[in-house]
Parts: sequence; structure tokens; C-alpha cells
Amino acid sequence: MSAISAAEVKSLRDRTNAPMMDCKAALVEAQGDMEKAVEVLRKKNATIQAKKGARETAEGRIAFHINSDNGLASLIEVRCESAPVASNESFMTLCADLAAQVSIANPASVQELLEQPFHKEPGRKVNDRIGDVVGLIRENMKPARFVRLQGGAFGSYIHHDGAVGVLLQVEGNPADTSLLRDICMHIAAKSPSAGTREEVAKDTIEREMEIARSQAAATGKPANIVEKIAEGKVKTWFAENVLLEQPFVKDDKKMVGDILKGAGLKFVRFVRYRVGELS
Repeated sequence: MSAISAAEVKSLRDRTNAPMMDCKAALVEAQGDMEKAVEVLRKKNATIQAKKGARETAEGRIAFHINSDNGLASLIEVRCESAPVASNESFMTLCADLAAQVSIANPASVQELLEQPFHKEPGRKVNDRIGDVVGLIRENMKPARFVRLQGGAFGSYIHHDGAVGVLLQVEGNPADTSLLRDICMHIAAKSPSAGTREEVAKDTIEREMEIARSQAAATGKPANIVEKIAEGKVKTWFAENVLLEQPFVKDDKKMVGDILKGAGLKFVRFVRYRVGELS
């Protein structure tokens, strides 16, 4: 076999993004056969992935995918081991690929996602795609949770460090898509626990009302006044915790619900992920 040329090594690196020395070693092992060298690298990546699979993944990134033509959107949390990797270009590209996979293939679970044919390379599984990046970066990484929404219009926002992401679903045709992004930024900042009053569990409302009554009763005021004070306190609780009743961060004289209604839009659902939170 003739010596492996620098051009061949570069060609393999362009295909796989693997380190130059790994590419050269793979070509030597494959006796210059480019396709066999690709398989050598992939097997090596799979071995690295298996060895690192038990390591803790406390960092990560949130990514989204929106296909307005098909009315599909997804939000995914992908974990890694260290904060610098969460901002690594190869890891960010992987996160975007996995978000698109969720939209396109509609997996029912993380395990099913890993076993699906990868949408960009149907001959390989999603887990193989992850293995490529694990082999490159040498850190454990894995999808932690995801959601897929269908129908309507969507807004999205990812915080600059990727640690928080929001997906918003509405009915209607927004004249200005930046409005939906602004509302997503509001959700990221204010972290509402529900979208509407109807989404709040009945026992939660009853508990808040009991707390409010107890606080109001301590004032010694008449029962009818106590009830009005309690109702006011619960209304304030809704304004702090329910998205449509929160004062909009860009115009606190209006509630988010009023902003959407004024734009001819109807709220459907929001999803807010923060890296490391429990599902």
C-alpha cells in the first residue's frame, strides 16, 4: 500500500469531522480504503460512546425546530458533561439535528428516538449520529426530554447560553412573528406555571385561597371583607403564575392574554425547558 496522502486525510476529515490523527490512523488501518476508514472511525466512536455512557451529564442545551409549512415544532433538551461543550459548534449542530428528528419522525420516547433512522442518513440510527459527536468531543451526551407540537403558529426563544428554551403554540396568523418571540422571552423570564386558569389544578387554587383567607382573617376585619381580601390575593397569585394573566414584560399595563387577543391570536400551549430541571 502506498503512503497515505495529506489530501486523503483531509478528505476523510471533511466527511467525518474527526481529528486529523484519527483520520490518518483509520486510513492506515483501512489500507487507504476511504469507506472502510469511515467505518473504522464510526466503530471507534461507538466504543468511546459506550465507555462514557455512565458519566454524569449535568450541563446541556435546549434546541428547537419549527416547520411552519407542515405546522410542526419541537423542543428538546440535550445533556452533556461540561458547560464549554454546551456552546461547542458540533454539539449545537447535533442539538439542532435532534430537534428536527423529533419534528420529522415523532418518536414516542427518548429510547425510540435513539433507535430511529437518522433523517439525514437513513442508513444510520440517531444514536450513531450522537456517537459521532461523542467521539469527536470525548464527552457523554444524550437527549433528556422533548416535546412535539402540531398545528397552528409557533414562536420560540433560546437563551444565549442555551440553558433555557421556550416554544409557544397559538391559533391564528401572526402579522408579526417577533411578537411570538417576545412572548417566549417573557415566558423564559417570568416562568409561569400554567398558561390559563383552567390549567391550574383545583387543589392548588383551593390551597392558595385557604392561605389567603387565613392571612386576611388575621387582620380582624369582618367576614365579608376577609373574603374580598382573599379573592384579591388569589387574583394576584394568578397574575404572578398564569401566563395569560401576567403583565407583559414589554408593556406591563397589558396582560399577555390581551396582547395575544389584540393580535388576533388564541393561546394554545407553551413549553419551557431549563437544562437540569426534572420533566
